[in-house]
Amino acid sequence: MWLVNTTSLKLEEFFGNDVPPYAILSHTWETEEVSFQDMDGERGICEAASRKQGFVKIMKSAAQAAADGHGYIWIDTCCIDKKSSAELSESINSMFRWYHQADVCYA
Repeated sequence: MWLVNTTSLKLEEFFGNDVPPYAILSHTWETEEVSFQDMDGERGICEAASRKQGFVKIMKSAAQAAADGHGYIWIDTCCIDKKSSAELSESINSMFRWYHQADVCYA
């Protein structure tokens, strides 16, 4: 499971039961959503991501989560590598559990 660090805005990957507490964002998709590839994995956010309209949503939801004491947030647009069919399938199958296990859901 990939989560956005609410301080650095970098994606971090967690496995199995080693997932830290996290917030989750439930939102509508609009134009210029930031993808997993835009977030650029462990190296940080690529410049193109910060220019997309959807980046504001990531920044504001991460800031709210951080203000509420959460170190991580899951956002479907950028936390799922949609280019990997295996990861996309696993994410779809796990999404109910991820929402259920989140500490808080922002809508």
